[in-house]
Amino acid sequence: MKEPDASQGQSASELISKRIAELGDWRGETLGRMRKLIKEADPDAVEELKWVKSSSPGTPVWSHDGIICTGESYKSVVKLTFAKGAFLEDPARLFNSSLDGNVRRAIDIHEGDDVDESAFKALVRQGVALNSSGKPKPSKKAKA
Repeated sequence: MKEPDASQGQSASELISKRIAELGDWRGETLGRMRKLIKEADPDAVEELKWVKSSSPGTPVWSHDGIICTGESYKSVVKLTFAKGAFLEDPARLFNSSLDGNVRRAIDIHEGDDVDESAFKALVRQGVALNSSGKPKPSKKAKA
């Protein structure tokens, strides 16, 4: 998908930083903290801004051989959606949203929530490993 109009002359990373700053509250702090953890877990992650429309500033996306996760902010939640989250081990039970889907899983973070940083980084690393393996995983239904 195209980045915002080229006349802005800003990279996706710069636009994501601007978006985080514009939030100006706990959501910006939270999204910024999670962004930092993603980059710590995978320094080679590529930041992109996707699904940009005139009515939407777009969605931050972190990729490495495919989408790892997206970061969205809503009025009362910051949502990190892992593209292949259903195939990731989550012993810390960070996934608390989109649990019924066959592929995606999400972490909804509300104001004041603490996120286990090492468990989150482990999810990011697993997402990268899955993307890099090039092997599609069978659905959970197929395993039953």
